[in-house]
Amino acid sequence: MYGLNDSLVSEFVLLGLSSSQKTKVFLILAFSLLYLGIILGNLFIEFLVIADSHLQSPMYFLLANLSLIDVGLSSTAIPKMISDFLNEYKVISFQSCMTQICFIHIMGGVEMVLLIAMAFDRYTAICKPLHYLNIMSPKRCVSFVVTGWVTGVIHAMSQFAFVINLPFCGPNKVDSFYCDFPRIIKLACTEGAKFEFVVAANSGFMSMGTFFLLILSYIFILVTVWKRSSGDLSKAFVTLSAHITVVVLFFTPCMFLYVWPFPTSSIDKYLFIVDFAVTPALNPVIYTLRNKDMKIAIQRLSKRGHYDRFC
Repeated sequence: MYGLNDSLVSEFVLLGLSSSQKTKVFLILAFSLLYLGIILGNLFIEFLVIADSHLQSPMYFLLANLSLIDVGLSSTAIPKMISDFLNEYKVISFQSCMTQICFIHIMGGVEMVLLIAMAFDRYTAICKPLHYLNIMSPKRCVSFVVTGWVTGVIHAMSQFAFVINLPFCGPNKVDSFYCDFPRIIKLACTEGAKFEFVVAANSGFMSMGTFFLLILSYIFILVTVWKRSSGDLSKAFVTLSAHITVVVLFFTPCMFLYVWPFPTSSIDKYLFIVDFAVTPALNPVIYTLRNKDMKIAIQRLSKRGHYDRFC
């Protein structure tokens, strides 16, 4: 018995993204720079929201929490992937694999709830501006975050409870750079159909349901603005375009893997680079360069720094 259950397998071998030496060097540099950008960019948003009193609003409170989750989600997979590029034999212990799966799904669940909260925030700001501060009270914002963490934990543990007791007695090669339910279930020495159904019913339903809920909410906002402004959607679309971009980027890989959790190709591991590296790196760019309040806050910060240097 090796750890958490009666499995004979004590570790898994991650096949990663590439076996070519030249490609590995490029990927190490690319993902190291991406990860550095994720850490610096998202922590900069955290700092800006905390430091600038003009950003003490519900939208930026939720954005700061989203940035924190992006750092956490990336950190579950990217550092391990970079270190594996440097090793010929890419292994992860059974316990570490299960821990990684849990954290990925907890962070993913929190992010989904935060994206719903941000959509509700935009709906309130655009469609009910006079009641915005009453509806999006500090208490409600905190409740969104708490609900996100509770949802994430329940979402992860409800699947983990099934997978942790599966017997793993033979194959231990995972054709990916990280551990996740669908590929791990494929390695179990038992009929995995019912467990794949659990993943589809849980992660698949949650991903697809949240995605369509968000898209419908944005369509509803645009239709409401269109009716009120005699066909002028430009302001609302500019406001929502960043949110829609993040939603599409985040949910496309999730729906591809979890709605049909029967990996027969390696496409999903390349798609999930978007969730672990691309989306968290783009979020600071999307929410700062395309956001007037954030750009003004950066200008105020730079002027303050310039003033402090000469005083």
